[in-house]
Amino acid sequence: MSASQLFSAIVPFWRRQSPTQRVFLLIGASLVLVYALAALTADWLVSWGLPDPQEFLAYVPQQPPSPEHWFGTDRQGYDVLSRVIFGARAAWQVVLLATGLSLGVGFPLGALSGYWGGKIDKLLLFIMDTIYTLPGLLLSLTVAFVVGRGVVNAAIALTIAYIPQYYRVIRNHTITLKNEVFVEAARALGAGSFAILIRHLSGHLSRNLPVLFSVNSADAVLTLAGLGFLGLGLPPQVPEWGHELAQALDGLPTGIWWTTLFPGLAMTGLVVGLSLVSEGLGES
Repeated sequence: MSASQLFSAIVPFWRRQSPTQRVFLLIGASLVLVYALAALTADWLVSWGLPDPQEFLAYVPQQPPSPEHWFGTDRQGYDVLSRVIFGARAAWQVVLLATGLSLGVGFPLGALSGYWGGKIDKLLLFIMDTIYTLPGLLLSLTVAFVVGRGVVNAAIALTIAYIPQYYRVIRNHTITLKNEVFVEAARALGAGSFAILIRHLSGHLSRNLPVLFSVNSADAVLTLAGLGFLGLGLPPQVPEWGHELAQALDGLPTGIWWTTLFPGLAMTGLVVGLSLVSEGLGES
């Protein structure tokens, strides 16, 4: 898509939005952009003086915020600011991989199920509804316990919980579209099922995906933090907000607030940004 085509698509969308939705989109997109830039430039920031998130021998543990360490240090001597920034990169890696895998599995299954119907549809619907009835965090915890820690493993644990959501949305939308006039015309001209799904239905089916994608991404940030808090997320040496919160809890009764506040604020900011984006897109 060229720049002019992209601009032509954005302008009508922007005009359709209410003033409130525009504010939501601007604030949400700005927050998401800040976190994306932090994740992309984390290594570059280290080369420019940001402390290494795994270097602790030179730091005194649990020091309050200071000009040398803006967010203070944690109980192991790690620089909290560095851990927060690298935690944003870990969150983006897992969340984007998990939501991408969920979309890659749920979209085609939902489209095929809704278009073909019959026994295949009933079987897939039964499987997806069974998965959907399970609490997302509990399901992710179970899968994470089986597959172990790691970026890919954590993404797989999150993916299992989100596939049914994409499947249900795409399936229901496919059922409403498969008997439309343009589909009947394509079928009359000899187009096969896959050709109709790819050429004629995929564009219509993908219109609601940005909203679902942003909602799932916000939820995935919280679920990943839950896994990390319980010790089933990423390896201990990888900075991750949930793990940082778990390590910081024992310091709260003694007045060590910064090791809990800043990772918590970082996680909240990304979730709020993604949620505002989904609210803005929901009116399109």
